Amino acid sequence: MESNTPYSGTATHDDRSEGDVTVLNTLIATLLDSVEGYQKSAEDLDNQEFRRLFLERARERQSAVTKLQSAVAQLGGKPEDDTSVMGSIHRVFVDLKAAVTGRDDKAIVNEVERGEDYLKGKFETAMNNADLSSVARSAVDEAWVSVREGHDQMSALKHGLQH
Repeated sequence: MESNTPYSGTATHDDRSEGDVTVLNTLIATLLDSVEGYQKSAEDLDNQEFRRLFLERARERQSAVTKLQSAVAQLGGKPEDDTSVMGSIHRVFVDLKAAVTGRDDKAIVNEVERGEDYLKGKFETAMNNADLSSVARSAVDEAWVSVREGHDQMSALKHGLQH
């Protein structure tokens, strides 16, 4: 069956917005996992300085979530607001049970740093997506600052504990 509409091979605005919303919502869900992971970890840390640092990082991540949710709404999508809705996402940050059970600060920091590695990879994939609109790209780039700083901070913390 032939169509009278020529296909140009390019994505329509609606297709692009839908793709942007999917990318942003995936990042939002992963960041929400990060917020939850930092909060849970902070509760179980003995080191008060680490606790303060983790709670600060959770607040910063929540701010990044809010900005990404705003971008999704601007694109006409429904912003992700729950970590459990996107079941296909690997929940690295929430998987802290083994580390937390022993209340071992070093194990908790190692697990959080592993989550940071995962989150960094998710953002790098999104930033390499050539099809993102300027709205989505701007939101990802802004959130990337928090992700990069968090990753570097937790990596330094982890490596500092190994000495």
